[in-house]
Amino acid sequence: MADIDDIEQPRATGLIPNEPDLEGLREAAAECTACPLYRNATQTVFGEGPDRAAIMFVGEQPGDYEDLAGHPFVGPAGKMLDRCIKEAGIDRRRAYVTNAVKHFKWVPRGTRRIHSKPNSMEIAACFPWLEAEIAAVKPKVVVALGATAAQALFGKAFRVTCERGRLVASRFAPYAMATVHPSSLLRAPDEETRHREIAHFTEDLRKAAALLKGR
Repeated sequence: MADIDDIEQPRATGLIPNEPDLEGLREAAAECTACPLYRNATQTVFGEGPDRAAIMFVGEQPGDYEDLAGHPFVGPAGKMLDRCIKEAGIDRRRAYVTNAVKHFKWVPRGTRRIHSKPNSMEIAACFPWLEAEIAAVKPKVVVALGATAAQALFGKAFRVTCERGRLVASRFAPYAMATVHPSSLLRAPDEETRHREIAHFTEDLRKAAALLKGR
């Protein structure tokens, strides 16, 4: 975490109430201007799920669908996540889903808004919200989805390609691990590859499900 914490830039810390609950955090985050991403986003997209969810999934940032709807993981990647969570034996209604960055970063391409990867300053500026969410929920298992979330939680040296599906020592939860972001499954070059990658992703989620049952 030193990589994130050592960056000098505006942060959201001053907006976070003392001993906040999720509703208080959600209301405060709606006013966040700690990085420039709020200027082009429709709204803050905060996490959602039970107050004491046993498992938390952390993605990169909201996409176009999420930015318009105001809810995390409701677009194609969210539907893929829901499908694989169900196959892995995890009750989606009992999971908390959120993102490392709460505003949609995009570039225009004709009439479309195309996802743009958040930079280290934007991730660091938003990180206090994620820390506060984890502190409020107190999950037993945290699953980072993709490199941005994994590096925000586990440090910039972390590589999902090398460590996916393995337990990671973390101050955020008794158990932590990382896997790919479900959007990567949608970008598979052909059906055979997509089917294989979905199976691998689902197997990673089964490992997380086993942790919920006490391994």
